[in-house]
Amino acid sequence: MDPVPSVPRDAEVTFDRRTMLASLAPFGSPSVRRSLTQLGVTVAPYLSLVAAMYYAYYHISPWLTVALAIPTAGFVVRLFIIQHDCGHGAYFRSKWANELVGWLCSLTTFTPYPFWRRHHANHHAVWNNLDKRPTGGDIYSGCITLKEYEALSPFRQWLYRAALHPLVSQLLLPPVVFILVYRVPFDTPKGWHKERLSVWLTNIAIGAVLLTMALLLGWLPVLLVQLPVVALASIIGVWLFSVQHRFEESLWSRQTDWTPAGAAIHGTSWLRLPKVLQWFTGNIGFHHVHHLAPRVPNYRLQAAHRSEPLFAANVTGLTLWQALRAPSFTLWDEATGAMIRFPKRGR
Repeated sequence: MDPVPSVPRDAEVTFDRRTMLASLAPFGSPSVRRSLTQLGVTVAPYLSLVAAMYYAYYHISPWLTVALAIPTAGFVVRLFIIQHDCGHGAYFRSKWANELVGWLCSLTTFTPYPFWRRHHANHHAVWNNLDKRPTGGDIYSGCITLKEYEALSPFRQWLYRAALHPLVSQLLLPPVVFILVYRVPFDTPKGWHKERLSVWLTNIAIGAVLLTMALLLGWLPVLLVQLPVVALASIIGVWLFSVQHRFEESLWSRQTDWTPAGAAIHGTSWLRLPKVLQWFTGNIGFHHVHHLAPRVPNYRLQAAHRSEPLFAANVTGLTLWQALRAPSFTLWDEATGAMIRFPKRGR
């Protein structure tokens, strides 16, 4: 039996993890037809919108070009979810198909595929584990405790608060990460030769595409189309990743109490988005299912969620409004076993 750590719920729940994984197993088999259909209804509108943005720039108004960046960014988010599934080997049965589609998606998401995949695999091994937090200053899926925060110098406290201020962490930093930071193999061991090489190869491929487009269309329209789309998509993607792990009722545990099942049920959220937003985000709001069974493709996450009654009864569901407020919960208070906001200065 795999116990779920105690959290503020009506009752502590214990379940057989093996039985639950067995019940989710039928959803872990990708459908080539559904994968290709999803890829088609994502790529075709994305390319059409990009073309419409360039047409609007030359024939209607640059302001319309900027406005069209909003739906275009939505399709980039969907492409990132597909890339994410490929990284888990969940989108196709064939390894080469996952590798090819994942790499092609990276040219629109600006995220080096093998590089990101391996870092993300590390996240899946230790999420919400206070004793195995990843290095590299992850302020989105990582967390420090109230005691650790209070042990910092006043200046370092100020830096940490500034970095996690929603205007910084949710709006300013995401475009910097995806446009600039992902251009170098940061926080990547020297032994990860394939992953480090993938960063430079992705840069070359993206650079070649942008250079070709700039020679054909001019630098200004290319920048006006590409920058807003990547910036908006990065903001949405980082927000999704953040609120799926850090929210008011999120559970963080020490190694002695941490279990994959407990961390999935009580350490990740069920993001209950409106249907249109759920579609654009590829059902990734059913994040508890994803962490329990990463091989379930995104188009089967909702069905997998509905197949297990324990999910609805125990996973924290977040409305859109609650999810927008979630980034304000920044520290884990080990004394109370709860996520809290930064303490008031002078405390």
